[in-house]
Amino acid sequence: MFKKLLFIFLFFNVFSVSAQEGEETEEQQEGWTTEGNVQLLFNQSAFNEEWAGGGTSSLAGNLTFNYGFNYLMDDITWDNKIWATYGLTKIKTDEFIRKTSDRFEINSIVGKQIKETKWFYSFFAHFQSQFDSGYVFSENPETGEITRTENSHFFSPAFLKSGPGIGWHKSDDLHFNIAPATLRFIFVDGDFTSAPGYVDGDYYGVDKGETMRFEFGASLTGYAKVELVENVSVANSLSLYSNYLDSPGNIDMDYLMELNMAINDFLTASLIFQAIYDDNTVGAFQLREVFGAGITYTF
Repeated sequence: MFKKLLFIFLFFNVFSVSAQEGEETEEQQEGWTTEGNVQLLFNQSAFNEEWAGGGTSSLAGNLTFNYGFNYLMDDITWDNKIWATYGLTKIKTDEFIRKTSDRFEINSIVGKQIKETKWFYSFFAHFQSQFDSGYVFSENPETGEITRTENSHFFSPAFLKSGPGIGWHKSDDLHFNIAPATLRFIFVDGDFTSAPGYVDGDYYGVDKGETMRFEFGASLTGYAKVELVENVSVANSLSLYSNYLDSPGNIDMDYLMELNMAINDFLTASLIFQAIYDDNTVGAFQLREVFGAGITYTF
């Protein structure tokens, strides 16, 4: 029940913001248009030994890169987005530096307009992976020693989806796409699936000794960006996927919200919230939130 309620809340949050944007008419520019930004966020806390309230000094940073390059000519649209983020945190008492975020995505949708409407025949491709190794941390109950075990790295896992569909495109900041015949490939390193005692499907759904999982299903993606007030914008993206070949009722979800507040042309505050549900990974909601102030360069 909690899963369903949270999914409904996030779904309506995305499209309620979209509805505000949909009330306005935006003239689209033909040819290529590009927009991007690089953002570096900082979080820092420090305590001296005499601080009576308790606390541990820490330092964290998060680097985000967003870039969109879109094409419009007559009845053809081609929307492309690259999104990359990488973050680290170091707690004074912790031996290891830990990741707070690590994600690389490329999304591309080409469409042909259906008569004089905002609907398009479409074909999409989406790739997602990470930059660096991920670890599971554990503590020895007797010695208190912290150890770590690698459980992922670049291209393990990596996800590739593509397929034909139909899309609705109002502007670069408001569109969605439905693809009822989507191919999905999950790539992993065979070292993880060949470990002693490995059980089929334990690592991103991939069978023992294999390096790839094939799925066929339906995909829905949506994107909406709106300016709430002057210098405050929110961008929402939602991706849903159902695998026809295995438990189609278990819908994978990836929701991302980015709230940006501009102080001036270069200084910003940002809030990032992400919710992921994927039975093959954890079988529960994965939640991530990053807030900080930093430097942003828009181009």
